[in-house]
Amino acid sequence: MQKILLLSDTHGYIDDTILKYVKQADQVWHAGDIGSLEVTDAIKAIKPLKAVYGNIDNATIRREFPEEIRFTCQGVDVWMIHIGGYPNRYSPQVKERIKKNPPKLFICGHSHILKVKWDKGLNLLHLNPGAVGQYGIHQVRTMLRFVLEKGEIKKLEIIEIKKGS
Repeated sequence: MQKILLLSDTHGYIDDTILKYVKQADQVWHAGDIGSLEVTDAIKAIKPLKAVYGNIDNATIRREFPEEIRFTCQGVDVWMIHIGGYPNRYSPQVKERIKKNPPKLFICGHSHILKVKWDKGLNLLHLNPGAVGQYGIHQVRTMLRFVLEKGEIKKLEIIEIKKGS
């Protein structure tokens, strides 16, 4: 069993509220637009981190993290990329590949809009944790947490934090 904290679009922002949830997880996954290595360094000092870079991330961040990763955790096939779209509107860079070899869990960020959606056609769960940073149009900062165990995705929770706090 692994407790996962999923976040995205920190845009260089990390605070004690985010770190409180980091401490409760077994692993943290960041779906891009990190903004500063201070964010990922703070997370890595507490828990294991898997991350991808996003469109705002500089060359230093892009040297440390890949554009996308595909891995298995607790028997769940996971694909994470920053700009991925969502069911029936996948981005051009993933559209054909996801149809040919769909994961069980597809994760992206970028939109700053939290989305949890089942793709019936590809039989996968799509997650976008929204944005947990202060920058952007979103009014509520959001993250997701869930449990992976024996090939199952369980106990999915939305974490909402008032913007500005």
